[in-house]
Amino acid sequence: MAQQPSHLHDGQQLPCLSIVIPVYNESRRIGRTLETVDRYLHDHHLRAEVIVVDDGSTDDTAEIVRRAIEPGNGFRLVETPHGGKAQAVFRGLMKSDASIVGFMDADLATPLSTLDAVLQRVGAGADMVIGSREGTGALRIGEPGYRHAMGRVFNWIVRRLLLADIDDTQCGFKFMTQAARDQVLPLVRLYRNAGPITQPRVTAFDVELLYIARQLDLRIDVVPVTWSYGTSSTVSPVRDTLQNLRDVFQVWINGRRGYYR
Repeated sequence: MAQQPSHLHDGQQLPCLSIVIPVYNESRRIGRTLETVDRYLHDHHLRAEVIVVDDGSTDDTAEIVRRAIEPGNGFRLVETPHGGKAQAVFRGLMKSDASIVGFMDADLATPLSTLDAVLQRVGAGADMVIGSREGTGALRIGEPGYRHAMGRVFNWIVRRLLLADIDDTQCGFKFMTQAARDQVLPLVRLYRNAGPITQPRVTAFDVELLYIARQLDLRIDVVPVTWSYGTSSTVSPVRDTLQNLRDVFQVWINGRRGYYR
């Protein structure tokens, strides 16, 4: 895919890449994150837009994002009631007109350099490209041993029930072509119309996205990443693991009922 001299669409040009960043009470770091993303896109001459979806933050996250929006930098803010990361991601993805759309976490736990592999793999025919913290070439930095062990058990269940060949479904770095998005998102059932929530909620919506893509025979390429554990994570190991397991079993049930075709 040819790179352009600006990372924002000029005139009637559309961005080749849309990056959705879901945020909830991220005032401490969202400013630095956007500076880092802006610098990377500029240095790599990518015609891109950055869609920050504020998931009902109660701090000044949205105001910080507004201050970062400047003519030509491609930043956009979407504000939604607090409904969880899944809803924030879906709404951001649907706001994009780019040929490649995807999402990543606000803590930049996965290096931005992974975008190079995304563009290369899509150019080679991939419909979806996902980061993986497992397998040859992948590296986890700073993750507590018990968290890694819990993740491995969870992934073993996912592989047994739904996605036998994917070693890491939960890495927060996933991109797809616009055509793949338009096929996958209409079939999503988990959290599409979930009501407001009052606390952070970690879910397995990624599993559903990948399972739908598999059911549609889309090509999923996996890219090993160097991933840094976030010390300010809002994950509740027990509560969120149970929620994720419920999601996985619901996807399995939905699949058996033929809802994803």
